Amino acid sequence: MDMKPIVICGPTASGKTELALALARQTSGIIISADSRQVYKHLTIGTAKPQGVWQNGEYLVDGIPYYLVDFLDVTDTFNAGAFCARVREIATRFPHKQLIFAGGTGMYLHAFFVGMDELPPSTQASRAAVEKILQEEGKIGLHARLQENDPAGAEKIPVGNVQRTMRALELFLLTGKPASILKSGKFFQLPDAQQSHWVYLDWEKQTLATRIQARTEQIFDGMVAETRQLLAAGLPPQTPGLKSLGYPQAVEFLAGKLSRDAAIERITTLTRQYAKRQRTWFNRYTQARRIRLTTPADFTPTQIVAEILSTKNLPK
Repeated sequence: MDMKPIVICGPTASGKTELALALARQTSGIIISADSRQVYKHLTIGTAKPQGVWQNGEYLVDGIPYYLVDFLDVTDTFNAGAFCARVREIATRFPHKQLIFAGGTGMYLHAFFVGMDELPPSTQASRAAVEKILQEEGKIGLHARLQENDPAGAEKIPVGNVQRTMRALELFLLTGKPASILKSGKFFQLPDAQQSHWVYLDWEKQTLATRIQARTEQIFDGMVAETRQLLAAGLPPQTPGLKSLGYPQAVEFLAGKLSRDAAIERITTLTRQYAKRQRTWFNRYTQARRIRLTTPADFTPTQIVAEILSTKNLPK
């Protein structure tokens, strides 16, 4: 097996962490998390962060070094650029270790393995401006505004994709240039199959939905406890970490605005929607080896690891 990085990707609740740990045991490798919410301290149960301990400056999960989890204060923010910088630092420190990436934040993985255009971030003013257009003119009017200022960009974005339309219009407001000119096309490129091995956990849709439902019910009380502690410490509900998937509903539950069942149902729905967006994102990585999983019995980490480590089963 060569030392190319191995990337375990897929939707939430697909078993990426468990598989990465099994793979690390077989390769004596180290794991790098590509999860935008597991970076936060104090948010463990609700983010499905692997349970570990800090020892000599490393987060260890069953003795395996697991990087980019549990290090960021909940009042801070993290982004793809920061992710890439930290990964480069880790890779430099361990040039002879098998690097195993595990996570579902596709933008982070894409930024590191392909690259992303360095575009200006949203500002309070730019976001307020596009939200005002959306509120007053609806998604059709919003898209029409983009069409006026960036016809080439508008042609590539469906009217129904409000978030992409808003971001493209924001870029025009921030720079005075159409987003289609600012972007190099890296977003649509694929990782070089000669430089990394990608493995996608491809669950049958309904089976994954069942896994999401079960996990939400399992972690809800712990998520509420974590939320209660942070609020009791004086942190506002708008704290960046508390915007993580599920935590706003925990805040509403604690405020008496949602019943327990309603909160769980809402989190489950939002998680399924997030999983759908992740599937859409990762489906374009045609170089990835797809591990098709139909029933829970199909998920056998040791067997899947054996397949991964068999180079004949990996894209050349």
